[in-house]
Amino acid sequence: TNPAMPRILIVTGEASGDLHGASLAKALRRLRPDIHILGMGGSRMRAAGVDMIRGIEGHDVVGMIGLTQLRTVLRTYVALARFLRKTPLDAVVFIDSPGFNLRMARLAARAGHRVIYYIAPQIWAWRPGRIRLIARVVHRMMVVLPFEEELYRKAGVPCDFVGHPLLDDVAPAYDRSELRKRFGLDETGPVVGLLAGSRESEIRALLPIMVRASALLAGRHPGLRFVLAQAPSVPDALLEPLVAASDPSIHIVKDQANEVMAACDLLLVASGTATLQAAIIGTPMVIIYRVSRLTYWMARCVIRIGWIGLVNIVAGRGLVPELIQHDATPERLSEEAGRLLRNQGDYQSMVAGLHAVRASLGEPGASTRAAAIVLSECGT
Repeated sequence: TNPAMPRILIVTGEASGDLHGASLAKALRRLRPDIHILGMGGSRMRAAGVDMIRGIEGHDVVGMIGLTQLRTVLRTYVALARFLRKTPLDAVVFIDSPGFNLRMARLAARAGHRVIYYIAPQIWAWRPGRIRLIARVVHRMMVVLPFEEELYRKAGVPCDFVGHPLLDDVAPAYDRSELRKRFGLDETGPVVGLLAGSRESEIRALLPIMVRASALLAGRHPGLRFVLAQAPSVPDALLEPLVAASDPSIHIVKDQANEVMAACDLLLVASGTATLQAAIIGTPMVIIYRVSRLTYWMARCVIRIGWIGLVNIVAGRGLVPELIQHDATPERLSEEAGRLLRNQGDYQSMVAGLHAVRASLGEPGASTRAAAIVLSECGT
């Protein structure tokens, strides 16, 4: 390849990877305007000016997958393998999605490419054996959680903690009363936010529980308002029947999750990246998660840590209540939420804990630091 113009391929899987891929692409272009960035991802990467590989679609597969999804994944795998064999590249950057991306990383390394991994597979939670594969095929690891750097370095993988990219997506401060005005909410009374995830399976499993918990809470706390953050990937037709008949009424806000979190006093959140987002914004929360029996049983067999909420994993303790599987009931959810609304001591100690979690995630600028490392690996 022309040393004057680095060619980099960014491979992402699901929606959050697409977001981080887009931020990384923008940072790379700021540092090297002449760079050629190819990619496999979604609409955000395309909007960031990434040259998408034709005929290869992004995928979003979590848990058990059906035949149609399996066919898509296999087609993507074969097409990407062919592309990696035929295309000269200075570096291939894989983002998150370890199930698919670690297999592709092995192929990329075999094809002679420099392999960089951004947002590491969570080997500390499950499948520790993967670290041997990573040590064989990944030239440089860039991690976003503070305790991961030492784990990878001990295993002989060159690794840098770059800070968490979510710090760049969140404003340094929000004006709560202005946000409440914007959403048509009472500026003084308590407001509870519902964040039921960005996948259809999560919403079908969790939103009905959240809606029933809201009714129980409203019965015990008159004047409580409820607002639901709708992810951009979620169609109206999925949400409306689930909240249409809810009493009290639930106000839906589209594609402004950070703002909804900042406008609320308390959040009911599906386990996932959103728990870390809420921690950075500083709003107390209760985590809830429920999957199919089979997925839950399989997870119990492999998960090696005491919590599933990222906010608790980073805190290293049960800072936020987690209601998982059989505990994920409207009654338990309304109890935990009600306790935090009533008990100022518990509420304030969670606020302080969330502040410490935010501080441990480093400084804003993760994408820029990651981009500089990618370019240094390309020798530019």
